[in-house]
Amino acid sequence: MTIGDHLQEFHGLPSFEFPAEPREPKDAVQLPAADAVAWRIAADPYGDDLEEWKARFDRFAATVDLSRVRALIIGLWGEAYENTSEAVIEAVVAVRDRLTALRAVFVGDIVAEEAEISWIYQSRVSDLLEAFPALEELGVRGGTSLSFSPVRHESLRRLVVETGGMPAEAVRGIAASDFPALVHLDLWLGTPDYGGDAEIGDLEPFFSGVRLPALKHLSLCNSVLQDEICAGIAAAPVVARLESLDLSMGVLTDEGASALLTGQPLTHLTSLDLTHHYISEPLLTRLRETLEPAGVELALDHGGAEFDEDAEGNQWRFVSVGE
Repeated sequence: MTIGDHLQEFHGLPSFEFPAEPREPKDAVQLPAADAVAWRIAADPYGDDLEEWKARFDRFAATVDLSRVRALIIGLWGEAYENTSEAVIEAVVAVRDRLTALRAVFVGDIVAEEAEISWIYQSRVSDLLEAFPALEELGVRGGTSLSFSPVRHESLRRLVVETGGMPAEAVRGIAASDFPALVHLDLWLGTPDYGGDAEIGDLEPFFSGVRLPALKHLSLCNSVLQDEICAGIAAAPVVARLESLDLSMGVLTDEGASALLTGQPLTHLTSLDLTHHYISEPLLTRLRETLEPAGVELALDHGGAEFDEDAEGNQWRFVSVGE
């Protein structure tokens, strides 16, 4: 799977791309109200200059009433595989005293045509949480050079990190953070081939849920550890508090499906997503027979999951989003 479309909506607001500087006054674009859209700031996809992104952000800050801006989407900032997101995050943090209404930031709204997900170079994205204590939503795409320092944040309700390979250091940083208001956590863990070197022990804090007392949706997906994750979920204290669970996009096999069926009941869930899997039909039937009568909405689509087989008969399975 590749990501082919930019965000059309973010934080409940339609996305609006702040335009390039018009060549003629007659070409100027009518701007919406500052609080009516999620403002997308991006450089020319055919350029490679970080300075262009900075110049566009400076014009945005000089043109739009920042005190009313509710959501920011950071798109392409030049060559994303040469420049990390550090400079763009610093630019946003530099005007934090003016962004008093900011509640949501997405860093890396970059599609495959611009840069593959594992070629998006990130940085210490937790700086945004430190700078904006009222932030309610943070989204990040890209795992290379991704860093996340442990923080305590009282307001964050939704955290999404999309990667083809999430560094263990970043996983541990999130796991060690205190998010008392967090309702939705979505982590694409990825594969070691693209930097996803977390081990199952790094996920234990998510299973316990001690630092996530308000959590209702947990997504630990797109992982080569999917079977081990399911075994952890089977006995995880956090599950009893969840309304929805997403274990999709990874290399889930009968081993993981069996762990879900023999572990703690999941019949209280409203939904369980296992899309893109390697589960046999008998196990799929058991999942349906166990959970659907209880009203659990199951997503069991094969999702295009494929495997390669070598001359010795060894099978190689793949996560949904890698490179």
